[in-house]
Amino acid sequence: MKKLMLLLLLSLVYKADVQAQAKEVYMFSYFKDNGQDGLHLAYSNDGLQWNALKGDRSFLTPMVSNDKLMRDPCIIRGADGLFHMVWTDSWTDKGIGYASSPDLLHWSAQQQLPVMANEPGARNCWAPEITYDASSKTYMIYWATTIDGRFPLVDSAAESKYNHRIYYITTKDFKTYSPTRLLFDPGFNSIDATIVPYGKRFMMVFKDETLHPVQKNIKIAYADKLTGPYSNPGGPITGNYWAEGPTTLRIGNQWIIYFDKYRDHQYGAITSTDLKQWTDISEQIKMPKGIRHGTVFKITKQEFSKLTGK
Repeated sequence: MKKLMLLLLLSLVYKADVQAQAKEVYMFSYFKDNGQDGLHLAYSNDGLQWNALKGDRSFLTPMVSNDKLMRDPCIIRGADGLFHMVWTDSWTDKGIGYASSPDLLHWSAQQQLPVMANEPGARNCWAPEITYDASSKTYMIYWATTIDGRFPLVDSAAESKYNHRIYYITTKDFKTYSPTRLLFDPGFNSIDATIVPYGKRFMMVFKDETLHPVQKNIKIAYADKLTGPYSNPGGPITGNYWAEGPTTLRIGNQWIIYFDKYRDHQYGAITSTDLKQWTDISEQIKMPKGIRHGTVFKITKQEFSKLTGK
């Protein structure tokens, strides 16, 4: 009974927050299959029911790297008014894909940013994301890489001996970039970081990739500055399943974290108002069939009308 009342209360608060932000449309960038056909987009008016756009066909075909993939697409609205996107362009390259757009329809020439070109032992560059720091007017691009022999392999049974840490570069204009630096080393295999402002601090939501003893869950760390240092993470916020690719949405005082229950071939979601007590709302969300790791961002209703022609 108490659980039912809590869910009812959360639902009422959630609906009120949605109505208060009715001028925005929530967008979800994602990929399907192996990412070979490119960028997919879905939209939602309430953060729960997500509908694929363009008949779930690709909005942008990948052109960079030998593999020509577009996995884990992350889109943010920049301070310059453009939408900036990064993505995993290959399973084994030392770079990531980048492009920008004024309207999500017309995209700049795709580039490969060679973020790990100076690391001979780098095996990959996976799940890149972008976060903007308004105080310094700086964008931080970050991703997960395994560099052979760089860190002790605590989890000796890790798949193919991957041992990821999170690295980053910064830029103010997407033309010149800082050198690559280590962003986050919690002492174990970690991947799929996404970072959002939280008051005067920054919150990192990421996947603990440890296989033995099994974790494969989502955790949170905090920092006073976007570039860190980040705190030791807390315990898992997801349940008894393997989860990856978290992305966040805040509606009023309600946080939602979406993630891929990849072994179960379905998406999950949890919600909280204090980032401590989490309620599973996986059964309340509806996602496009076959959706894979992506990110949530917001656009105006006017932008949505131009995007859909409605």
